[in-house]
Amino acid sequence: MNASEENPLVFVGTYGDAGRESLFTFRMNPATGALVPIGEGLAVGKASYLALHPDGRHLYAVNELASPDKSQGGLVSAFALDPVTGGLRPLNAQSSQGAHPCHLCVAPGGRLLLVANYSSGTIGVLPVASDGSLEPARQALRHEGRGPVPVRQTQAHVHSVAIDPAGRHVLVCDLGIDRVMVYRLDAARGLLQPNDPPWVDTKPGAGPRHLVFVAGGRRVIVANELDSTVSVFGFEPASGVLTARQSVSTLPAGFTGANTCAAIRLHPNGRYVYVTNRGHDSIAVFDVEPETGALTPRGHVASGGRAPRDATLDPSGAFLLVAHQGSNTVVVFRVDPVSGLPEPTGASVTLPKPVCVLFG
Repeated sequence: MNASEENPLVFVGTYGDAGRESLFTFRMNPATGALVPIGEGLAVGKASYLALHPDGRHLYAVNELASPDKSQGGLVSAFALDPVTGGLRPLNAQSSQGAHPCHLCVAPGGRLLLVANYSSGTIGVLPVASDGSLEPARQALRHEGRGPVPVRQTQAHVHSVAIDPAGRHVLVCDLGIDRVMVYRLDAARGLLQPNDPPWVDTKPGAGPRHLVFVAGGRRVIVANELDSTVSVFGFEPASGVLTARQSVSTLPAGFTGANTCAAIRLHPNGRYVYVTNRGHDSIAVFDVEPETGALTPRGHVASGGRAPRDATLDPSGAFLLVAHQGSNTVVVFRVDPVSGLPEPTGASVTLPKPVCVLFG
């Protein structure tokens, strides 16, 4: 095994200022979790979320930009990735079909990229060319509506896009209208069609943000940003129907301060879910029942910084990396294999407003 295989690549996207580096590459020491930088960062314009192509040789980043009227202006950038050196070579960029894109994913097979645009409440569907570059969008979908929370829910705000493990449906968290929208994925034509029914409602004011699939793809756990809860839904892979099952707070009893949830991650063993709390500045840990997806709170661990925007597990599940937008750090935790609780390693790096961490 060579050094590049032993030390996994780690990519960090940040809210770097215009003209400044916002995409950084590291290698992680698998024994200590320490992060060693590779070269200089790339100036790509607010690289706030990242995704890998299934071939492992192409990387995509949203550029969280907007026109003055917040209707367009967002971009998605494509890069060729050398998996041995970790080098990134810019390929091209295309419109995200909206404003302030904040999340993206690549469909199985690698021929389609989906992007969520927060401020415009839109989804962009972009074909991926054979060389990994992006073609102009084939489809743009817009959500309509509002929720009960002033300022945050005056309109639709698409916050994430996720493809189910069977590759049949796309689930879209819309924070502004308190819905998880469901689309059928026509992979051959590269199009999305509304499912029947086309959505499931969350609690008013919940603000669904991100989700993970558990229990073999038969359950979905949604992190609700605005009311600091996680919701469990039953999911029918054939029909795409979601059914509410459970809702649990991400905060400890008695906490009364301001808080919003951000990232939700499933451990590779499927037994633990991690959610970041911004305000309480903690990682909430839940046990996951393998068959039903039911959650049991296990505890809270201080995140090691302010405003933990993202948290990502390495492929082995041994380490959890937490990106703090508020204190400009990525902090490394070791995950206890028995309890699932993160334990500080003392390792960290300093970056300008890190908001996304991705393993290569």
